[in-house]
Amino acid sequence: MDKVQWQGNTQELRKIQERLRGEISLQSLAQPPRTIGGADLSLNRGSRVVYAGIVVLDYATLQPLARSGVVDEVEVPYIPGFLSFREVPALYRAWQALDIKPDVVMLDGHGIMHPRMMGVASHFGLVAGVPTLGCAKKPLAGEFIDPELTPGTVTTVTYQKDLRGYCYRSRKNCRPIFISPGTGMSCEDALTIARQCLRGYRLPEPTRLAHEYVNQLRTS
Repeated sequence: MDKVQWQGNTQELRKIQERLRGEISLQSLAQPPRTIGGADLSLNRGSRVVYAGIVVLDYATLQPLARSGVVDEVEVPYIPGFLSFREVPALYRAWQALDIKPDVVMLDGHGIMHPRMMGVASHFGLVAGVPTLGCAKKPLAGEFIDPELTPGTVTTVTYQKDLRGYCYRSRKNCRPIFISPGTGMSCEDALTIARQCLRGYRLPEPTRLAHEYVNQLRTS
């Protein structure tokens, strides 16, 4: 991926996002995945050290098959809208170390539900060359109506009248989650995959297990 020397502004980062945006594909998956990865990253507040991990699951059973984690340092500070430049380098190192490369990867964050369509799921998918989707706990960009309180209800999220993904009530008495494709799949694919991966928790199993894994790395 492009390596950017941090110069204290976002001009170069924005140029990279605008170039990569043209490479995003929202075509439907040719076939359902057989394996799925979950990716997440953790860090201690105020530290440049990050802990990135990817877990690989069987798509049908959601049983773990493999995992990989790395410890890295970030140079780009936290800036809303440019979070992927902090997270993708370490996540890509974890990807390279995997013994089993999954058919698709779900990331804890946004895909095209981003002002320039370049959330961490989109950025990582283009770097790794794998179809991706984002599953985020909070909205970043777009207009939506909260879904009904019944688990399984869903509403669309649009940005400048374009469909960017879905707001989904995954569990009773919990805030909804935000699902969007990163690249290599359609919005409907992303919603179908997220639904398949729910097992009674607010978060789908791939990112839930990845979150547990990176926190283990951070505290070990």
